[in-house]
This record gives sequence, C-alpha cells and structure tokens, in this order.
Amino acid sequence: MRLPVVELDQVQRVFPGTPPVEALKPADLVIYEGDYVAIVGPSGSGKSTLLHLLGLLDQPTSGTYKLDGIDVSGLSEAERAGVRGRRIGFVFQSFHLLAHRTTVENVMLAELYRKGKPKDRRNRAVAALEQVGLGHRLDAFPTTLSGGERQRVAVARALTGEPSLLLADEPTGNLDSKTTGSVMELFDDLHRDGLTIATITHDSDVSARAQRRIRIQDGQLSEPDSESRAEEAALAGSRVNTGPAS
Repeated sequence: MRLPVVELDQVQRVFPGTPPVEALKPADLVIYEGDYVAIVGPSGSGKSTLLHLLGLLDQPTSGTYKLDGIDVSGLSEAERAGVRGRRIGFVFQSFHLLAHRTTVENVMLAELYRKGKPKDRRNRAVAALEQVGLGHRLDAFPTTLSGGERQRVAVARALTGEPSLLLADEPTGNLDSKTTGSVMELFDDLHRDGLTIATITHDSDVSARAQRRIRIQDGQLSEPDSESRAEEAALAGSRVNTGPAS
C-alpha cells in the first residue's frame, strides 16, 4: 500500500491587501509515494503560490498540510527549514549553480549544513552525479557545461539527501526542445526508480509525461479524470512520433 507524501486539506493562501488576494482557494490534494504529478496553469493562476506552500517556503493562511504524515502547517521558519532540508529536493528553471565551484562541489553544497564527514558528502555527491549520467564531469565548472548538463547537476544536488519529494519549477524553461527531451527522460528514469515528483510547468509536452496532471486556474485546483489523461497521453505520443527527426 502506497502512503501519502503530500496531503493538503482545505489549504488556502490569502495575501493581505485592499481587497485581499486569494491566491489559492481552499484545496484538497494527495500525492502518494511514487506519484509523478504535473501542475499546469497560465501565468498568475497560483502555480508559484502552490509551489511555495508544497516546498515549505510559505505557510497556508488556513487548512492543514501534512508531509510524510507530519503536520507542517504551523511550524516555525526554523522548523520548516529543517523538514525542508531533510525531505524535499528542489530543481529550478535557472539551475542556481555557483560558477566558481565544480559540479561535485555544487552538489556537495546541498549538504553543507548537515552533520557528517566531508568525505561522506563527496561520496554521496559523486553517486548522485553518476545517477544523472554526469559521473565523468565531476571536476567541470558550470560555465563549461551545456544547459542540459547544468540542469542534471541541479537534479543531482536535489537528490543527495534522498528526499521524499522532488519539486521542480519549470525545469525545462531555459532548455531547447532536444535538451528538454533529455532532461524529461531523466525524470522518467527517476520516477521508475520510485521517486515522488511534482513539477510545475506551462509546457503541455512536459506535463504529458507525468502520471497525473493537476490544473490550477484562478487559484482553484482540479484534476482531469483518467479518461481525459489517457487521451492527452495518446495525443502527446502521436505528436512525438510524427514530429520531424532531430
């Protein structure tokens, strides 16, 4: 039986103002172990608000959020940071790599404030880079890497703590179509290995790779039924198969 990783129960986020802005209407959402979820919606729909809540970068105005069964809704900033560091891996559109650090050093930074020997951190960083196919670029600097390689380094950094949840924010937004395909194949591999993934994207081809698709519109969450998802996947497959050769 798969256990829930994410449980939102009537979670709402309202920002103060005149009038107040309801960025996320009361929402229920469950993401189970091994799920691959794409969250889609237009600009201003509430995707970033939802990401910040899921990633413990913000607190809900009301409702309950459980991560791995832990009620994180009312934790202090320090407590949220601790849970975030242990249980969530982040991948961003802009990579966020330090240019003066090698790939393995960039990955090791994910565990800078964790207890443990530097040698152990390096070994975990090397293992993560090998997992994403970059074991041969340990001493390369980000400026010498392609966009796809830099994003793979960012994914490796997110994996070092063996997170319960991988959160990706427009992970292919700065990549061309060929490189996007390569990075999404990596996500497919991670999903097959059992990693729980939630990615926020505006790209329909990227969202079609996911197991589940959540739509957010004007702060309201909805999920298409299984038949609609199957039709979307079939259409996406048809586009891939009939497209021009790369």
